Amino acid sequence: MKTVNLYCDGACSGNPGYGGYGVILEFQGTEKEMKGYICDDNGKPVITTNNIAELTAVIAGLKTLRYPCHVVVTTDSKYVSDAFNQGWIYRWLQNGWKADKGKPVKNRELWEKLLELCKIHKVEFVHVNGHSGHVYNERCDALAKEAVKEAKKISA
Repeated sequence: MKTVNLYCDGACSGNPGYGGYGVILEFQGTEKEMKGYICDDNGKPVITTNNIAELTAVIAGLKTLRYPCHVVVTTDSKYVSDAFNQGWIYRWLQNGWKADKGKPVKNRELWEKLLELCKIHKVEFVHVNGHSGHVYNERCDALAKEAVKEAKKISA
């Protein structure tokens, strides 16, 4: 099974606000960059949250892969990495998508999409601190911010 590094970041202009994501896929020294904004089914940018942008970044990157891979996802989102590394997502599943105190889990649809992709790929999550000089994280942040600017232009 091939190992692919997936670096990703989400951004929002305000929270909520227009959102975008940046992704870099790296395999054996070859890199592919992607960016996009959060939109409705018609491609129109929508107001969203930073957490949705972060989840969308991971999903977009994993969807790009054509074959099952071992994927190391590097993100600055504790929301995303801790959900897997701390086992939150498995408790949510056990509890019928209920979080602490019985509240419904936010962004359930995106978590379900991510879980489906994790059935195809062997995915591990690595957290890095944002804006700490990590080259790929900084580049993904820049891509995400570019996508937010595109969303704002389209919506103007």
